[in-house]
Amino acid sequence: MAKNYKIDKEKCVGCGVCVAVSSGGTELGTDGKALIVDPEKIEKAGGESVCPYGAVEEEKSADK
Repeated sequence: MAKNYKIDKEKCVGCGVCVAVSSGGTELGTDGKALIVDPEKIEKAGGESVCPYGAVEEEKSADK
């Protein structure tokens, strides 16, 4: 099962690197910031490392 990811909107600069690297895992929203589309594709592309600014973060579940 793929991990869940979230975008830290404070860190996201809208550069689009995550969109290019994750091949459908993210897209840029109307605010110019990244949105998670497919966590599995983000995981395959390198997880949190797809963002050079650290805006892609793994969501920690409450039971961990």
